[in-house]
Amino acid sequence: MKSTFLTLIALITISITVSAQKQMSTKTHFKFFSTTPVEDIEANNYASVGTIDPSSGDIVFSVPMQSFEFEKALMQKHFNSKKFLNTKANPKAKLIGKIANLEAVNFTKDGTYQANVKGDLTINGVTKPVTEKATVMVKDGKVSLNSKFNITLADYEVAFKKGKPSTNIAKTVEVTVEAEY
Repeated sequence: MKSTFLTLIALITISITVSAQKQMSTKTHFKFFSTTPVEDIEANNYASVGTIDPSSGDIVFSVPMQSFEFEKALMQKHFNSKKFLNTKANPKAKLIGKIANLEAVNFTKDGTYQANVKGDLTINGVTKPVTEKATVMVKDGKVSLNSKFNITLADYEVAFKKGKPSTNIAKTVEVTVEAEY
């Protein structure tokens, strides 16, 4: 009886320790969507990586900008060009943040939790503070995070000054994040 009890305590301790360690995303998807009267533009990136630390609430995402995939090759060319994102000079976007309301997320219990993420978002070499909502889901010990928010491109010095591309892309784009840890 005593050894069964000690084994149970050891398993609980190991379970809590494992769930409290930093976790790396195994599947991360970033999508941006722009809509204008001229056209809709969507790009997807499955090459991003991220970490989440359940004990501290720290969240980090690294997004290789040249890994965004577009429906049309010309859109890809414009996106990566010096006139727009200059992805050769600024190859990654990065979010370094924290779940501000960590007490509202129970990483050891299955459920869906609303998180407030605060941090610094770097795009095109420009870093700005951000505060966004995210949904954290815990199921069978696995953690996933989803968020949808808007970015004003000019805030990150991303803008076509003139010509056709400037009328084809919205000034504010929707970003969707889906990460499984």
